[in-house]
Parts: sequence; structure tokens; C-alpha cells
Amino acid sequence: MELNLKGRTALVSGASAGIGAGVARVLAQEGVLVAITARRRDLLEHLAAQIVGTGAEMPIIVTGDVTDSDDAKRIVTDAAAALGPIDILVNCAGGSRPTQQDATDAEWEEAFALNFTAARRLAQAVLPSMQVRQWGRIVNISGSMEPRALNAASAAKAALHLWAKGLSCDMAAHGITVNTIPPGRINSEQILDKLHPTEESRRAFIARNIPIGYFGDPEDIGHLVAFLASPLARYITGAVIPVDGGMHYFAH
Repeated sequence: MELNLKGRTALVSGASAGIGAGVARVLAQEGVLVAITARRRDLLEHLAAQIVGTGAEMPIIVTGDVTDSDDAKRIVTDAAAALGPIDILVNCAGGSRPTQQDATDAEWEEAFALNFTAARRLAQAVLPSMQVRQWGRIVNISGSMEPRALNAASAAKAALHLWAKGLSCDMAAHGITVNTIPPGRINSEQILDKLHPTEESRRAFIARNIPIGYFGDPEDIGHLVAFLASPLARYITGAVIPVDGGMHYFAH
């Protein structure tokens, strides 16, 4: 299927590894001119080399901290200066934050800064030019709405879902769609190193919870992002579309 994305511009946050890197690879292969941002420049440079190795255009590297208000604005400014106005924003930055019931305000605020506020700020920075051009795509990578335990990131992702739905209503008449993808267990740094660090724990979780029988890859998210970013998905907005292999959230 031809997605008609060649020559479009995209900014992908959280692109140093995992889902963000997979999204950037897929978009670049579709001919999108991509700016990748994260804090770890060495990993961004490695990703850029991977992308060039596939024959795609060299992505623009913009290092920065999306949880810092000034940095978030600079990231968008630098990306647009290099690529032109941003057509597609993919908010991949985020991370699980298992939380005790007596967690401090600082812990909660950090979780929201990373998992909600960063996406809102980046969207606010790209939307004016999208509105002028009457075209744009915002895709957010979120998280489960059925957490197994208290997690500040889950609360922040719930805010992300409803913010995106409200924003989609306001932006639809401007040709801008806003959609959200909650991933299941994806082969990424966070899942493989922290949540399921052993092969035994992965197999046990899969047997109990994932009907399809395996963890997904970052590109499994990337392919849906590419479709949602394309003109073909013009009538899909305000949606929350899981990519999780049919994961059973309350299985034991």
C-alpha cells in the first residue's frame, strides 16, 4: 500500500531506543524526512546510521530534554529550521513509574512531566504551522488503561488519552488528526531490561497474558504510526488503538 508520505516531515520524541527508534525507522523508510530527539546523542547517532544504511534520508538529530519547557520549544524550532514546518509529530517519550501510595509530589510531577506534559508542549509548538497549512498528524504513544498496580505514569497516560481526544475535536476542521496508541509488551530497553529481564519471566508472562504468543517489536508500533500519519487515515481521529497482541490485562 502506498502511504503517500514521501517528502513529509516528522518529529519523533523519545527516539533514542525502543518504540521511538522503531517509529523513526519506519517513517524514514516511507520517505518521510525525520527529526529524531532524545537526551542521548550517541544513541541518536547510532539510529541515524541505521536509517541511512537502509537507503533512507539521513535524519536530523536534535538532542534535548522534552520535560524542560524551553528545551521542548527549541527542539521544535531546530527541527523545523532543518526540515521545514513539521507535518507529523510522534510523541514517544515516556517511561513507567511504579509508585508507592505515599510517593512525593516531586515523583508525581516528574512522571506527569515526562508522560503527559512533554507531549502537550510539543503539540502546542507544532500546531500553529499545521493550522496555517490545514494539515497535520499527531500520534501519541501512551500506555495501558488497566494497570496492575499504582503507577504514576499510568495516571499521566490517562490524562494523555483524554487530552488527545479533546484536542482532536478542536483540530479536526483544520485537517489535523490526533490519535493515541497504547502498546502492549514491546521488545524495548524498558521491557527487556527492567520489566522482564529474564527469558523465563518473558515466557511466563506471554503464556498467561498474550494470546498471540510473543512480544511485539518497535516496528509493529511504527507501521500503525505510519498509516495514521498518512493521508489515507484522514477519517481517523480521537482514536485510542492498542497494539498488544490481544494482551489480557487481568489474567493471573
